[in-house]
Amino acid sequence: MLSRADDYPIHQRPEPIAVAGSDRNFYDRYFFNGQSPDGRHFFAAALGVYPHLNLIDAAFAVMADGVQRSVFASRILHHERMDTRVGPLAVAVLEPLQRLGLTLADTEGLAADLVFTGRHAPIEEPRFTRRQGSRLLMDVTRMTVNGDWSGTLTLDGTPIDVGGWQGTRDRSWGIRPIGSADAQPVVPPVPPQFFWAWAPLNFPHHSLYFHSNDDETGAPWNRSALLVDLASGAETKLAQPAFTFTYRPGTRRVAAATLTGLSPQGPVTVSLTPQADFHMHGIGYGHPKHGHGAWRGDHHLATERFGPGDPAIPLNAHIQALVAAELRLPDGTTHAGRGVLEQLFIGPHAPSGFRELFDLAPA
Repeated sequence: MLSRADDYPIHQRPEPIAVAGSDRNFYDRYFFNGQSPDGRHFFAAALGVYPHLNLIDAAFAVMADGVQRSVFASRILHHERMDTRVGPLAVAVLEPLQRLGLTLADTEGLAADLVFTGRHAPIEEPRFTRRQGSRLLMDVTRMTVNGDWSGTLTLDGTPIDVGGWQGTRDRSWGIRPIGSADAQPVVPPVPPQFFWAWAPLNFPHHSLYFHSNDDETGAPWNRSALLVDLASGAETKLAQPAFTFTYRPGTRRVAAATLTGLSPQGPVTVSLTPQADFHMHGIGYGHPKHGHGAWRGDHHLATERFGPGDPAIPLNAHIQALVAAELRLPDGTTHAGRGVLEQLFIGPHAPSGFRELFDLAPA
């Protein structure tokens, strides 16, 4: 099962590049987001390759004036993992680990011709490995980098110059649930629980990355905080990373957040103020019709448009909240920035007061 990728010296197994071990749920994904300096406009995109399902899919979404508009596309991969084009969407590696192109040909008034340039070298997050009983749920490597956008986003014929916009991209690969659910459940049954918070943040002279995967007691099984000095490129892994969340009444959405950690020079604190919510199902995450890795025919293209939605509905549980951020360094200086606080809170989480699958913060 040879493909064009096999002509590059990148093999890590004694088999063709089209094969990635034996797990059907192996995936390889690009993710991007970007926002205007005032937070009025936001976009996100994802492109995933599923070599053992022989599929590739992608989505692009824009949020403006509280309305999200999405384009979804998928096709047969034909085992060519380096052909990262799906209908009107494409991702191009212009300079590995530094510059990537993201394009969307006009689709019902939505188009993009964008370039992402990293502000520093990508960071490698701690490996995500999680089991349900004896069954592997996740085994993922992810690299992440904040960066600057250039190019043009077009909405209904009106071009928007994204110069000055910033955001984040990541590349993740490994094993996670994709496509059709496993027909044979875990025995004995394991109640659903997943607590995920991720905050990639841009400041004038720094990048800060924080994430936490907690179990139902609040104990982290993967938590990290990292501060990057843009002038030197130095990465400082913060000790004792922690967070404090206040929730909006009647929801599972964060109303205010404080992130903390210790550098060798002293405490680092970040205060976050959420301002708007982007629904991740707008780029396929958990979407009932356009979820990742699903078979929809040789070529598939669809669009969608929706408003803010009810935060109490499970479909709307997975969001990236656009946030204003303030970073306080050990020397007492403060720095204003922006980013997102991604949230997916399913099942119990004792520190948050959640006891059931989707119970809500007290009204």
